[in-house]
Amino acid sequence: MSLPRYDIKDISLAPVGKNRIEWAAKEMPVLALIKERFQKEQPFKGITIAACLHVTTETANLAYCLQAGGADLALCASNPLSTQDDTAAALAADGIKVYAVHGASNELYYKHLNMALDNKPQMTVDDGADLVALVHSTRSELLPNILAGNEETTTGVIRLKALAKSGNLKYPILAVNDAKTKHFFDNRYGTGQSTLDGIIRATNMLIAGKNMVTAGYGWCGKGFANRARGLGANVIVTEVDPVKALEAVMDGFTVMPMDDAAPIGDIFVTLTGDKHVINSRHFDLMKDGAIFCNSGHFDVEIDVKALKTKAKATSKVRQNVDEYTMEDGRRLYLLGEGRLVNLACAEGHPASVMDMSFANQALGLEYMLKNRNLKPDVYTIPVEIDDNIAQLKLDSMKVKIDVLTDEQILYLSSWQEGT
Repeated sequence: MSLPRYDIKDISLAPVGKNRIEWAAKEMPVLALIKERFQKEQPFKGITIAACLHVTTETANLAYCLQAGGADLALCASNPLSTQDDTAAALAADGIKVYAVHGASNELYYKHLNMALDNKPQMTVDDGADLVALVHSTRSELLPNILAGNEETTTGVIRLKALAKSGNLKYPILAVNDAKTKHFFDNRYGTGQSTLDGIIRATNMLIAGKNMVTAGYGWCGKGFANRARGLGANVIVTEVDPVKALEAVMDGFTVMPMDDAAPIGDIFVTLTGDKHVINSRHFDLMKDGAIFCNSGHFDVEIDVKALKTKAKATSKVRQNVDEYTMEDGRRLYLLGEGRLVNLACAEGHPASVMDMSFANQALGLEYMLKNRNLKPDVYTIPVEIDDNIAQLKLDSMKVKIDVLTDEQILYLSSWQEGT
């Protein structure tokens, strides 16, 4: 029985989606250059790739890049609320198998993952490691066919390294998130801007003067804290890592435990990759009108189940804003159902930073295909690929940098006393 070409909301949305994809492409010159080379060299000819990514206009440009390189691509969504139905329609109209509908139920979400895997991929691309997890749990019959995979996120890399450490990872994975041209820019500038975009779109609130509690000071937390300060927020950072906490202090932020921040925070954002960072105890401490949201990959950072249990009433007061009334009359507000606020309430990272992230995905897949005999483990992008992407991005911005002379190269690479 032949598989359906796609499972999307409405193919008639394709023209709108195509226009939006082309708009994003204007900010993705590095990926365009890679696509041009892939078109000529066809590195993925005969290769089926299953990708579980946010179905957005930026991802669409990666999809076209891989398609140009000869790949047979099956794309499903890594988050039901981030899917742009017009983007999905445009990709389907151009011959890419897309299984994604905005607002899909949990059951439909996993059905779409399985539909993507039904195409029997030789490579996987993940944003959170859900495809890898499914292959290793219920779809193990696919393992002999899979050569390698890529992982986009910090959370996914953490999961995969744990799987590798236990000895249960069955095929090699490239940690795209660990590339400098990914996490230095995508995580920091992309998450910083898009998270604020999601909060503002959902609430239409002024950020200046608010007590903004940032849970986590990794690259995403750093980016968000600095962008929020730029808009005039009083930023409080909570951390469990003493080095990151010290860094936040020396960057000029107030650092305290979440128990101390809970009574004074106006807006809370979780960016940790861990579960129940905001939990039942914190809901009891928060003041009337407190707003909280998540910008970590999975919707586990805020204990929504405990929030629902504690609330005596709930209502939707704005699109993507749910009001929970506590027994004592306090009203607490959850954005985007606790899912990624930058994608549930906005459009995700700007195309300019995703240009580098998806350049890493494209070149990373090519690298893993060329090195298909690697043992099962989690690998880092080669520095040569990282540097090449950075240089291409600088070239697209018409920024020039210095070049070492032969004398300088020799000096740096050899032992020399004095000058």
